[in-house]
Amino acid sequence: MGEAGDEKMGVETVIVGNYVEMESELGKPKSFKSKLSSLFWHGGSVYDAWFSCASNQVAQVLLTLPYSFSQLGMLSGILFQLFYGLMGSWTAYLISVLYVEYRTRKEREKADFRNHVIQWFEVLDGLLGKHWRNVGLAFNCTFLLFGSVIQLIACASNIYYINDNLDKRTWTYIFGACCATTVFIPSFHNYRIWSFLGLVMTTYTAWYLTIASLLHGQVEGVKHSGPTKLVLYFTGATNILYTFGGHAVTVELMHAMWKPQKFKAIYLLATIYVLTLTLPSASAVYWAFGDLLLNHSNAFSLLPQSPFRDMAVILMLIHQFITFGFACTPLYFVWEKAIGMHECKSLCKRAAARLPVVIPIWFLAIVFPFFGPINSTVGSLLVSFTVYIIPALAHIFTFKSAAARENAVEQPPKFVGRWVGTYTINMFVVGWVLVVGFGFGGWASMVNFIHQIDTFGLFTKCFQCPPPTMPPPPLPHLNGTIASPPVAQPPHHQLH
Repeated sequence: MGEAGDEKMGVETVIVGNYVEMESELGKPKSFKSKLSSLFWHGGSVYDAWFSCASNQVAQVLLTLPYSFSQLGMLSGILFQLFYGLMGSWTAYLISVLYVEYRTRKEREKADFRNHVIQWFEVLDGLLGKHWRNVGLAFNCTFLLFGSVIQLIACASNIYYINDNLDKRTWTYIFGACCATTVFIPSFHNYRIWSFLGLVMTTYTAWYLTIASLLHGQVEGVKHSGPTKLVLYFTGATNILYTFGGHAVTVELMHAMWKPQKFKAIYLLATIYVLTLTLPSASAVYWAFGDLLLNHSNAFSLLPQSPFRDMAVILMLIHQFITFGFACTPLYFVWEKAIGMHECKSLCKRAAARLPVVIPIWFLAIVFPFFGPINSTVGSLLVSFTVYIIPALAHIFTFKSAAARENAVEQPPKFVGRWVGTYTINMFVVGWVLVVGFGFGGWASMVNFIHQIDTFGLFTKCFQCPPPTMPPPPLPHLNGTIASPPVAQPPHHQLH
Protein backbone atom coordinates (compact mmCIF):
# COMPACT_ATOMS: atom_id res chain seq x y z
CA MET A 1 0.00 0.00 0.00
CA GLY A 2 2.86 2.38 0.84
CA GLU A 3 4.49 1.83 -2.57
CA ALA A 4 1.17 2.28 -4.37
CA GLY A 5 0.54 5.48 -2.44
CA ASP A 6 4.01 6.81 -3.30
CA GLU A 7 3.49 5.91 -6.94
CA LYS A 8 0.16 7.76 -7.00
CA MET A 9 1.71 10.82 -5.42
CA GLY A 10 4.47 10.68 -8.01
CA VAL A 11 2.00 10.51 -10.88
CA GLU A 12 -0.03 13.38 -9.52
CA THR A 13 3.16 15.45 -9.29
CA VAL A 14 3.85 14.67 -12.95
CA ILE A 15 0.42 16.01 -13.95
CA VAL A 16 0.71 19.15 -11.86
CA GLY A 17 4.31 19.62 -13.02
CA ASN A 18 3.36 19.72 -16.69
CA TYR A 19 0.60 22.22 -16.09
CA VAL A 20 2.63 24.47 -13.82
CA GLU A 21 5.25 24.61 -16.57
CA MET A 22 2.58 25.60 -19.11
CA GLU A 23 1.14 28.15 -16.72
CA SER A 24 4.52 29.75 -16.16
CA GLU A 25 4.96 30.06 -19.92
CA LEU A 26 1.60 31.72 -20.51
CA GLY A 27 1.00 33.22 -17.08
CA LYS A 28 3.96 35.67 -17.07
CA PRO A 29 3.74 37.70 -20.29
CA LYS A 30 6.38 40.33 -20.92
CA SER A 31 4.84 42.88 -23.29
CA PHE A 32 1.57 44.82 -22.96
CA LYS A 33 0.22 43.01 -26.04
CA SER A 34 0.89 39.60 -24.52
CA LYS A 35 -0.60 40.73 -21.18
CA LEU A 36 -3.76 41.80 -23.01
CA SER A 37 -3.81 38.53 -24.94
CA SER A 38 -3.46 36.61 -21.67
CA LEU A 39 -6.30 38.57 -20.06
CA PHE A 40 -8.86 37.99 -22.84
CA TRP A 41 -7.56 35.01 -24.78
CA HIS A 42 -5.58 32.44 -22.76
CA GLY A 43 -7.88 30.85 -20.18
CA GLY A 44 -6.98 27.79 -18.17
CA SER A 45 -8.00 28.52 -14.60
CA VAL A 46 -10.73 26.97 -12.46
CA TYR A 47 -12.80 30.14 -13.00
CA ASP A 48 -12.51 29.82 -16.79
CA ALA A 49 -13.74 26.24 -16.58
CA TRP A 50 -16.68 27.31 -14.37
CA PHE A 51 -17.69 30.12 -16.75
CA SER A 52 -17.41 27.73 -19.71
CA CYS A 53 -19.57 25.07 -18.04
CA ALA A 54 -22.22 27.52 -16.82
CA SER A 55 -22.51 29.52 -20.06
CA ASN A 56 -22.47 26.41 -22.24
CA GLN A 57 -25.15 24.60 -20.25
CA VAL A 58 -28.20 26.80 -20.70
CA ALA A 59 -27.98 28.75 -23.99
CA GLN A 60 -31.20 28.71 -26.08
CA VAL A 61 -32.75 25.99 -23.91
CA LEU A 62 -33.77 28.83 -21.56
CA LEU A 63 -36.36 29.74 -24.19
CA THR A 64 -37.75 26.20 -24.52
CA LEU A 65 -38.01 25.28 -20.82
CA PRO A 66 -41.37 27.11 -20.39
CA TYR A 67 -42.61 24.98 -23.34
CA SER A 68 -41.44 21.89 -21.41
CA PHE A 69 -43.26 23.11 -18.29
CA SER A 70 -46.50 23.35 -20.29
CA GLN A 71 -46.03 19.68 -21.25
CA LEU A 72 -44.98 18.49 -17.78
CA GLY A 73 -46.87 20.77 -15.39
CA MET A 74 -45.20 23.02 -12.80
CA LEU A 75 -44.33 20.41 -10.16
CA SER A 76 -42.85 17.82 -12.55
CA GLY A 77 -40.94 20.58 -14.37
CA ILE A 78 -39.22 21.73 -11.18
CA LEU A 79 -38.51 18.19 -9.93
CA PHE A 80 -37.05 17.04 -13.27
CA GLN A 81 -34.74 20.07 -13.36
CA LEU A 82 -33.38 19.30 -9.90
CA PHE A 83 -33.10 15.56 -10.61
CA TYR A 84 -31.38 15.83 -14.01
CA GLY A 85 -29.15 18.66 -12.75
CA LEU A 86 -27.84 16.34 -10.03
CA MET A 87 -27.52 13.39 -12.41
CA GLY A 88 -25.67 15.51 -14.98
CA SER A 89 -23.23 16.70 -12.31
CA TRP A 90 -22.56 13.10 -11.31
CA THR A 91 -21.76 11.88 -14.85
CA ALA A 92 -19.59 14.98 -15.49
CA TYR A 93 -17.64 13.95 -12.36
CA LEU A 94 -17.26 10.42 -13.78
CA ILE A 95 -15.93 11.81 -17.08
CA SER A 96 -13.40 13.94 -15.18
CA VAL A 97 -12.22 10.88 -13.19
CA LEU A 98 -11.76 8.85 -16.38
CA TYR A 99 -9.85 11.70 -18.05
CA VAL A 100 -7.39 11.98 -15.13
CA GLU A 101 -6.98 8.18 -15.11
CA TYR A 102 -6.25 8.09 -18.84
CA ARG A 103 -3.89 11.05 -18.74
CA THR A 104 -1.98 9.58 -15.80
CA ARG A 105 -1.50 6.23 -17.53
CA LYS A 106 -0.32 7.94 -20.72
CA GLU A 107 2.14 10.18 -18.90
CA ARG A 108 3.65 7.10 -17.26
CA GLU A 109 4.45 6.11 -20.86
CA LYS A 110 6.06 9.55 -21.40
CA ALA A 111 3.29 10.77 -23.74
CA ASP A 112 3.34 14.51 -24.49
CA PHE A 113 0.08 16.40 -25.05
CA ARG A 114 1.47 19.88 -25.71
CA ASN A 115 0.11 20.08 -29.28
CA HIS A 116 -2.64 17.51 -28.93
CA VAL A 117 -6.10 17.99 -27.39
CA ILE A 118 -7.32 14.85 -25.62
CA GLN A 119 -10.95 13.98 -26.46
CA TRP A 120 -13.55 11.65 -24.96
CA PHE A 121 -13.21 8.95 -27.61
CA GLU A 122 -9.44 8.81 -26.98
CA VAL A 123 -10.06 8.37 -23.24
CA LEU A 124 -12.41 5.46 -24.02
CA ASP A 125 -9.87 4.01 -26.44
CA GLY A 126 -7.00 4.21 -23.94
CA LEU A 127 -8.99 2.74 -21.05
CA LEU A 128 -11.35 0.25 -22.71
CA GLY A 129 -10.31 -0.37 -26.33
CA LYS A 130 -11.37 0.45 -29.89
CA HIS A 131 -15.00 -0.77 -29.69
CA TRP A 132 -15.73 1.67 -26.86
CA ARG A 133 -13.87 4.35 -28.83
CA ASN A 134 -16.03 3.81 -31.93
CA VAL A 135 -19.31 3.91 -29.99
CA GLY A 136 -18.23 7.00 -28.02
CA LEU A 137 -17.05 8.76 -31.18
CA ALA A 138 -20.29 8.03 -33.07
CA PHE A 139 -22.59 9.26 -30.29
CA ASN A 140 -20.46 12.27 -29.34
CA CYS A 141 -20.00 13.54 -32.89
CA THR A 142 -23.68 13.07 -33.79
CA PHE A 143 -24.79 14.85 -30.62
CA LEU A 144 -22.40 17.77 -31.14
CA LEU A 145 -23.45 17.99 -34.80
CA PHE A 146 -27.13 18.34 -33.86
CA GLY A 147 -26.21 20.58 -30.91
CA SER A 148 -24.68 22.97 -33.46
CA VAL A 149 -27.75 22.61 -35.71
CA ILE A 150 -30.00 23.61 -32.78
CA GLN A 151 -27.98 26.79 -32.23
CA LEU A 152 -28.49 27.85 -35.86
CA ILE A 153 -32.24 27.13 -35.67
CA ALA A 154 -32.40 29.15 -32.44
CA CYS A 155 -30.61 32.11 -34.06
CA ALA A 156 -33.17 32.27 -36.88
CA SER A 157 -36.09 31.76 -34.48
CA ASN A 158 -34.94 34.61 -32.21
CA ILE A 159 -34.00 37.26 -34.79
CA TYR A 160 -37.43 36.81 -36.41
CA TYR A 161 -39.02 38.44 -33.34
CA ILE A 162 -37.03 41.62 -33.99
CA ASN A 163 -37.12 41.64 -37.80
CA ASP A 164 -39.75 39.60 -39.62
CA ASN A 165 -39.04 41.12 -43.04
CA LEU A 166 -37.09 37.93 -43.78
CA ASP A 167 -38.41 34.44 -43.06
CA LYS A 168 -36.63 32.14 -40.60
CA ARG A 169 -35.04 30.04 -43.35
CA THR A 170 -33.32 33.09 -44.85
CA TRP A 171 -32.06 34.07 -41.39
CA THR A 172 -30.64 30.54 -41.06
CA TYR A 173 -28.60 31.09 -44.24
CA ILE A 174 -27.24 34.36 -42.83
CA PHE A 175 -26.38 33.03 -39.36
CA GLY A 176 -24.82 29.89 -40.84
CA ALA A 177 -22.28 32.14 -42.54
CA CYS A 178 -21.71 34.12 -39.30
CA CYS A 179 -21.20 30.99 -37.17
CA ALA A 180 -18.69 29.62 -39.68
CA THR A 181 -16.23 32.22 -38.34
CA THR A 182 -15.77 30.00 -35.23
CA VAL A 183 -13.22 28.04 -37.31
CA PHE A 184 -10.71 30.77 -36.36
CA ILE A 185 -10.92 30.05 -32.57
CA PRO A 186 -8.10 27.51 -31.99
CA SER A 187 -9.28 25.74 -28.80
CA PHE A 188 -11.14 26.10 -25.49
CA HIS A 189 -8.14 27.96 -24.07
CA ASN A 190 -9.29 30.88 -26.21
CA TYR A 191 -12.90 31.17 -25.00
CA ARG A 192 -12.07 33.12 -21.82
CA ILE A 193 -13.85 36.41 -22.67
CA TRP A 194 -16.63 34.64 -24.60
CA SER A 195 -17.48 32.33 -21.69
CA PHE A 196 -17.70 35.28 -19.30
CA LEU A 197 -19.88 37.32 -21.66
CA GLY A 198 -22.02 34.28 -22.43
CA LEU A 199 -22.94 33.85 -18.79
CA VAL A 200 -23.79 37.55 -18.45
CA MET A 201 -26.10 37.21 -21.48
CA THR A 202 -28.00 34.15 -20.25
CA THR A 203 -28.32 35.72 -16.78
CA TYR A 204 -29.89 38.86 -18.27
CA THR A 205 -32.24 36.83 -20.50
CA ALA A 206 -33.38 34.54 -17.67
CA TRP A 207 -34.21 37.44 -15.37
CA TYR A 208 -35.86 39.37 -18.22
CA LEU A 209 -38.16 36.36 -18.86
CA THR A 210 -38.95 36.14 -15.14
CA ILE A 211 -39.64 39.83 -14.52
CA ALA A 212 -41.44 40.46 -17.84
CA SER A 213 -43.77 37.51 -17.22
CA LEU A 214 -44.58 38.62 -13.66
CA LEU A 215 -45.24 42.21 -14.80
CA HIS A 216 -47.34 41.00 -17.72
CA GLY A 217 -49.47 38.90 -15.38
CA GLN A 218 -51.60 35.94 -16.31
CA VAL A 219 -53.37 36.06 -19.68
CA GLU A 220 -57.16 36.09 -19.59
CA GLY A 221 -58.58 32.62 -19.00
CA VAL A 222 -55.15 31.09 -18.45
CA LYS A 223 -55.13 27.30 -18.07
CA HIS A 224 -52.42 25.10 -16.57
CA SER A 225 -53.72 21.71 -17.64
CA GLY A 226 -50.37 19.87 -18.02
CA PRO A 227 -49.63 17.05 -17.96
CA THR A 228 -52.38 15.80 -20.28
CA LYS A 229 -50.72 13.27 -22.61
CA LEU A 230 -47.90 10.78 -22.06
CA VAL A 231 -46.32 11.82 -25.37
CA LEU A 232 -46.08 15.45 -24.25
CA TYR A 233 -44.97 14.49 -20.73
CA PHE A 234 -41.97 12.48 -21.85
CA THR A 235 -41.12 14.99 -24.59
CA GLY A 236 -40.85 17.70 -21.93
CA ALA A 237 -38.82 15.44 -19.63
CA THR A 238 -36.26 14.67 -22.34
CA ASN A 239 -35.89 18.37 -23.14
CA ILE A 240 -34.79 18.82 -19.50
CA LEU A 241 -32.51 15.78 -19.87
CA TYR A 242 -30.98 17.65 -22.82
CA THR A 243 -30.69 20.85 -20.74
CA PHE A 244 -28.40 19.24 -18.18
CA GLY A 245 -26.53 17.12 -20.72
CA GLY A 246 -24.20 19.88 -21.84
CA HIS A 247 -21.09 18.08 -20.62
CA ALA A 248 -20.24 16.37 -23.92
CA VAL A 249 -17.27 18.77 -24.08
CA THR A 250 -16.05 18.05 -20.53
CA VAL A 251 -12.82 16.36 -21.63
CA GLU A 252 -11.90 19.25 -23.96
CA LEU A 253 -12.66 21.78 -21.20
CA MET A 254 -10.52 19.83 -18.73
CA HIS A 255 -7.67 19.63 -21.20
CA ALA A 256 -7.79 23.42 -21.51
CA MET A 257 -7.19 23.75 -17.75
CA TRP A 258 -3.74 24.17 -16.24
CA LYS A 259 -4.71 21.77 -13.42
CA PRO A 260 -7.46 19.46 -14.71
CA GLN A 261 -7.70 17.45 -11.49
CA LYS A 262 -9.41 20.50 -9.94
CA PHE A 263 -12.40 20.07 -12.27
CA LYS A 264 -14.27 17.56 -10.04
CA ALA A 265 -16.84 19.89 -8.44
CA ILE A 266 -16.88 22.62 -11.10
CA TYR A 267 -19.80 21.18 -13.07
CA LEU A 268 -21.90 20.81 -9.91
CA LEU A 269 -21.24 24.45 -8.95
CA ALA A 270 -22.09 25.55 -12.49
CA THR A 271 -25.34 23.53 -12.37
CA ILE A 272 -26.38 25.13 -9.07
CA TYR A 273 -25.95 28.59 -10.64
CA VAL A 274 -27.81 27.53 -13.80
CA LEU A 275 -30.77 26.34 -11.67
CA THR A 276 -31.07 29.89 -10.26
CA LEU A 277 -31.73 30.98 -13.86
CA THR A 278 -33.86 28.15 -15.25
CA LEU A 279 -36.26 27.54 -12.35
CA PRO A 280 -37.53 31.15 -11.91
CA SER A 281 -37.74 31.92 -15.65
CA ALA A 282 -39.53 28.72 -16.71
CA SER A 283 -41.94 28.88 -13.73
CA ALA A 284 -42.80 32.56 -14.28
CA VAL A 285 -43.44 32.23 -18.03
CA TYR A 286 -45.58 29.12 -17.52
CA TRP A 287 -47.52 30.84 -14.71
CA ALA A 288 -48.28 33.78 -17.00
CA PHE A 289 -49.15 31.99 -20.24
CA GLY A 290 -50.07 28.41 -19.29
CA ASP A 291 -51.28 26.19 -22.13
CA LEU A 292 -50.54 28.83 -24.78
CA LEU A 293 -46.93 27.61 -24.55
CA LEU A 294 -47.89 24.24 -26.05
CA ASN A 295 -47.94 25.95 -29.47
CA HIS A 296 -45.12 28.42 -28.76
CA SER A 297 -41.84 26.61 -28.18
CA ASN A 298 -39.91 29.91 -28.07
CA ALA A 299 -40.82 31.94 -24.95
CA PHE A 300 -40.01 35.23 -26.76
CA SER A 301 -43.01 34.72 -29.06
CA LEU A 302 -45.54 35.36 -26.25
CA LEU A 303 -43.93 38.35 -24.55
CA PRO A 304 -44.82 41.79 -25.93
CA GLN A 305 -42.18 43.61 -27.93
CA SER A 306 -40.15 46.11 -25.89
CA PRO A 307 -36.56 47.43 -25.77
CA PHE A 308 -35.85 44.92 -22.96
CA ARG A 309 -37.09 42.01 -25.08
CA ASP A 310 -35.09 43.21 -28.09
CA MET A 311 -31.99 43.40 -25.87
CA ALA A 312 -32.61 39.83 -24.64
CA VAL A 313 -33.01 38.60 -28.23
CA ILE A 314 -29.78 40.29 -29.34
CA LEU A 315 -27.85 38.90 -26.34
CA MET A 316 -29.17 35.40 -26.99
CA LEU A 317 -28.12 35.68 -30.64
CA ILE A 318 -24.56 36.50 -29.59
CA HIS A 319 -24.68 33.72 -27.02
CA GLN A 320 -25.83 31.20 -29.62
CA PHE A 321 -22.78 32.09 -31.69
CA ILE A 322 -20.63 31.27 -28.62
CA THR A 323 -22.49 28.01 -27.94
CA PHE A 324 -22.19 27.05 -31.61
CA GLY A 325 -18.42 27.37 -31.17
CA PHE A 326 -18.52 25.25 -28.00
CA ALA A 327 -20.44 22.46 -29.75
CA CYS A 328 -18.46 22.65 -32.99
CA THR A 329 -14.88 22.93 -31.65
CA PRO A 330 -14.67 19.22 -30.63
CA LEU A 331 -15.93 18.35 -34.14
CA TYR A 332 -13.18 20.53 -35.61
CA PHE A 333 -10.62 18.61 -33.53
CA VAL A 334 -11.95 15.22 -34.70
CA TRP A 335 -11.89 16.37 -38.33
CA GLU A 336 -8.35 17.80 -37.98
CA LYS A 337 -7.12 14.48 -36.55
CA ALA A 338 -8.84 12.56 -39.37
CA ILE A 339 -7.08 14.62 -42.09
CA GLY A 340 -3.76 14.99 -40.24
CA MET A 341 -4.00 18.75 -39.58
CA HIS A 342 -4.42 18.73 -35.79
CA GLU A 343 -0.83 19.59 -34.90
CA CYS A 344 -0.44 22.21 -37.66
CA LYS A 345 0.65 25.53 -36.13
CA SER A 346 -0.80 27.76 -38.90
CA LEU A 347 -4.15 29.15 -37.71
CA CYS A 348 -5.29 29.99 -41.26
CA LYS A 349 -4.55 26.50 -42.60
CA ARG A 350 -6.44 24.91 -39.70
CA ALA A 351 -9.39 27.30 -40.20
CA ALA A 352 -9.58 26.44 -43.91
CA ALA A 353 -9.41 22.72 -43.11
CA ARG A 354 -12.30 23.07 -40.61
CA LEU A 355 -14.79 24.68 -43.02
CA PRO A 356 -16.26 21.38 -44.39
CA VAL A 357 -17.56 20.64 -40.86
CA VAL A 358 -19.91 23.64 -40.98
CA ILE A 359 -21.64 22.69 -44.28
CA PRO A 360 -23.69 19.66 -43.06
CA ILE A 361 -24.70 21.63 -39.95
CA TRP A 362 -25.98 24.48 -42.12
CA PHE A 363 -27.89 22.03 -44.35
CA LEU A 364 -29.55 20.15 -41.45
CA ALA A 365 -30.68 23.42 -39.81
CA ILE A 366 -32.55 24.26 -43.02
CA VAL A 367 -34.08 20.75 -43.35
CA PHE A 368 -35.32 20.42 -39.71
CA PRO A 369 -36.10 23.94 -38.41
CA PHE A 370 -38.29 22.65 -35.55
CA PHE A 371 -37.27 24.82 -32.60
CA GLY A 372 -38.23 22.99 -29.38
CA PRO A 373 -39.17 19.50 -30.62
CA ILE A 374 -35.65 18.90 -31.98
CA ASN A 375 -34.21 19.49 -28.47
CA SER A 376 -36.25 16.63 -27.04
CA THR A 377 -35.36 14.30 -29.92
CA VAL A 378 -31.63 14.98 -29.58
CA GLY A 379 -31.95 14.63 -25.79
CA SER A 380 -33.59 11.21 -25.88
CA LEU A 381 -31.67 9.57 -28.73
CA LEU A 382 -28.20 11.10 -28.34
CA VAL A 383 -27.68 12.88 -24.99
CA SER A 384 -29.01 9.87 -23.08
CA PHE A 385 -26.09 7.73 -24.32
CA THR A 386 -23.40 10.35 -24.87
CA VAL A 387 -23.29 11.94 -21.42
CA TYR A 388 -25.25 9.60 -19.14
CA ILE A 389 -25.16 5.91 -20.11
CA ILE A 390 -21.70 5.62 -21.75
CA PRO A 391 -19.76 7.49 -18.97
CA ALA A 392 -21.49 5.45 -16.22
CA LEU A 393 -20.79 2.14 -17.99
CA ALA A 394 -17.23 3.20 -18.86
CA HIS A 395 -16.54 3.94 -15.18
CA ILE A 396 -17.93 0.54 -14.14
CA PHE A 397 -15.83 -1.39 -16.68
CA THR A 398 -12.64 0.65 -16.17
CA PHE A 399 -12.59 -0.12 -12.44
CA LYS A 400 -14.18 -3.58 -12.44
CA SER A 401 -10.99 -5.32 -11.21
CA ALA A 402 -9.74 -4.99 -7.63
CA ALA A 403 -6.29 -3.95 -8.88
CA ALA A 404 -7.76 -1.10 -10.98
CA ARG A 405 -9.78 0.14 -8.01
CA GLU A 406 -6.80 -0.02 -5.68
CA ASN A 407 -4.50 1.85 -8.09
CA ALA A 408 -7.10 4.41 -9.22
CA VAL A 409 -5.76 7.97 -9.24
CA GLU A 410 -9.12 9.30 -8.00
CA GLN A 411 -10.78 7.30 -5.22
CA PRO A 412 -14.59 7.79 -4.91
CA PRO A 413 -15.64 10.16 -2.09
CA LYS A 414 -16.80 8.81 1.26
CA PHE A 415 -20.20 10.54 1.19
CA VAL A 416 -21.38 8.42 -1.78
CA GLY A 417 -20.22 5.16 -0.17
CA ARG A 418 -16.86 4.68 -1.91
CA TRP A 419 -16.83 2.00 -4.66
CA VAL A 420 -20.06 0.22 -3.65
CA GLY A 421 -21.99 3.49 -3.58
CA THR A 422 -20.45 4.62 -6.86
CA TYR A 423 -21.39 1.37 -8.62
CA THR A 424 -24.94 1.57 -7.24
CA ILE A 425 -25.40 5.15 -8.48
CA ASN A 426 -23.92 4.24 -11.87
CA MET A 427 -26.31 1.31 -12.32
CA PHE A 428 -29.26 3.52 -11.33
CA VAL A 429 -28.21 6.19 -13.89
CA VAL A 430 -27.89 3.58 -16.66
CA GLY A 431 -31.26 1.97 -15.82
CA TRP A 432 -33.20 5.23 -15.43
CA VAL A 433 -31.85 6.93 -18.55
CA LEU A 434 -32.20 3.79 -20.65
CA VAL A 435 -35.86 3.25 -19.69
CA VAL A 436 -37.18 6.78 -19.07
CA GLY A 437 -34.83 8.92 -21.17
CA PHE A 438 -34.13 6.73 -24.19
CA GLY A 439 -37.16 4.40 -24.07
CA PHE A 440 -40.20 6.53 -23.19
CA GLY A 441 -38.46 9.78 -24.11
CA GLY A 442 -37.31 8.48 -27.50
CA TRP A 443 -40.81 7.24 -28.33
CA ALA A 444 -42.49 10.50 -27.29
CA SER A 445 -39.93 12.76 -28.98
CA MET A 446 -40.07 10.88 -32.28
CA VAL A 447 -43.88 10.95 -32.30
CA ASN A 448 -43.79 14.70 -31.66
CA PHE A 449 -41.00 15.27 -34.22
CA ILE A 450 -42.82 13.32 -36.95
CA HIS A 451 -45.98 15.31 -36.12
CA GLN A 452 -44.02 18.54 -36.77
CA ILE A 453 -42.79 17.19 -40.13
CA ASP A 454 -46.35 16.18 -41.10
CA THR A 455 -47.72 19.57 -40.02
CA PHE A 456 -45.04 21.92 -41.39
CA GLY A 457 -43.01 19.77 -43.82
CA LEU A 458 -39.25 19.60 -44.31
CA PHE A 459 -37.44 22.77 -45.44
CA THR A 460 -40.33 24.83 -44.04
CA LYS A 461 -39.69 28.55 -44.56
CA CYS A 462 -41.07 29.76 -41.25
CA PHE A 463 -41.73 27.30 -38.38
CA GLN A 464 -44.52 28.45 -35.99
CA CYS A 465 -44.71 31.91 -37.59
CA PRO A 466 -48.00 33.81 -37.30
CA PRO A 467 -50.07 33.67 -40.52
CA PRO A 468 -49.64 36.75 -42.76
CA THR A 469 -52.36 39.36 -42.29
CA MET A 470 -54.44 40.19 -45.38
CA PRO A 471 -54.83 43.90 -46.33
CA PRO A 472 -58.21 45.25 -45.16
CA PRO A 473 -60.85 45.79 -47.89
CA PRO A 474 -61.56 49.46 -48.85
CA LEU A 475 -64.15 51.09 -46.58
CA PRO A 476 -67.45 52.07 -48.23
CA HIS A 477 -67.82 55.86 -48.47
CA LEU A 478 -70.69 57.47 -46.64
CA ASN A 479 -71.00 60.21 -49.24
CA GLY A 480 -71.69 58.63 -52.61
CA THR A 481 -70.56 61.72 -54.50
CA ILE A 482 -66.94 61.16 -53.36
CA ALA A 483 -65.44 58.04 -54.88
CA SER A 484 -61.94 56.66 -54.76
CA PRO A 485 -60.02 56.90 -58.01
CA PRO A 486 -60.17 53.60 -59.93
CA VAL A 487 -56.37 53.20 -59.86
CA ALA A 488 -56.36 52.80 -56.04
CA GLN A 489 -58.73 49.81 -56.18
CA PRO A 490 -56.85 46.52 -55.94
CA PRO A 491 -57.66 43.89 -58.58
CA HIS A 492 -60.63 41.68 -57.68
CA HIS A 493 -58.56 38.49 -57.37
CA GLN A 494 -56.20 40.10 -54.80
CA LEU A 495 -59.05 40.71 -52.38
CA HIS A 496 -59.61 36.96 -52.25
